[in-house]
Amino acid sequence: MLKYPIINGLFSAAFATLLIFDFFWEIRWWSYILLVAVWATLTIIGSFHIRWNYHLPALHFNKKIRDNLVAISFDDGPHPNFTPRVLELLQKYNARASFFCVGQQVNQYGGIAKKIVDNGHTIGNHTYTHSNKFGFFGTQKVLLELQKTNTTIKEATGLEPKLYRPTFGVTNPSINKAVKKLKLTTVGWNIRSLDTTQRSKKVILERITNKIKKGDIILLHDSSEKTVEVLEQLLLFLQQHKMQSVTVDQLLDIEAYA
Repeated sequence: MLKYPIINGLFSAAFATLLIFDFFWEIRWWSYILLVAVWATLTIIGSFHIRWNYHLPALHFNKKIRDNLVAISFDDGPHPNFTPRVLELLQKYNARASFFCVGQQVNQYGGIAKKIVDNGHTIGNHTYTHSNKFGFFGTQKVLLELQKTNTTIKEATGLEPKLYRPTFGVTNPSINKAVKKLKLTTVGWNIRSLDTTQRSKKVILERITNKIKKGDIILLHDSSEKTVEVLEQLLLFLQQHKMQSVTVDQLLDIEAYA
C-alpha cells in the first residue's frame, strides 16, 4: 500500500528530475502542474481512507483468525438514550463489542462508560471533541485531545486506553506524530455500515451481512435509534450463522489498556 513518506520521496525525486531536464530541454509548464496534482490527489484520498494506512499504520481485520469471530465496534458515544440499550442487546445475545468514546461524552456520562467496561466490553479513544476540524489540528492540539480523552476515560473507568480510532477515519502527519508519541494503536474497520446516513435499516443491515466473514471489524455508532434496531438484527444474524462478536483487542490479539 502507498505510504505518505514514499509518495513524498517519489514526488521530490520526480520534481528534481523535471528541473534537471528543464535545464537542458524546455519542459512544458503543465508537466509540473500534473505532477503536483497527482501528489495532491493521492494525499487527499489517503487522508480520508484509513484503510490505505497512508499516514499511519492501522489494524482493520484479522485474516489469520481460525475461529468464527468478528468484532462489532461503536463510535461517538456514550449516548444516554442509546448506549444503555446497545449494552442490553449485547448482553442478551452474549456478545462483546468495542466502544471508541468521545471524551466530552465520557465526561458527561461517566457512569455509562464504566458500565461498558463492567459488562466486559473494550473502551477506546475517539478524541475529546470529535471536532469537524480535527484533521486540521496541529500535532500539539491532537496530543492534548488524545491525552484529555485518556485521562477522562481513566477517571471514569480506572483504565487507560491504548486503542485509538480517528474521527471520520481521517489521518495526517500531525495525527501520526501524536499517536506515535502516546504509543497508541490505531484501529480501523473493514465493514463500514454507513448507519449515520439516510440509508434505511434494511440497506444498512444488508451492507454488513452481505459481505461479513470471520476476522472482520464492523463500524457502527451508538448514537441513533436506527443503529439499535440494526444491531439486534445483526446479532440475530450472527447467532444464526454461528458467528460470535468479540472485542477488537481479542480479535486482533493486542493490548487494550496501558
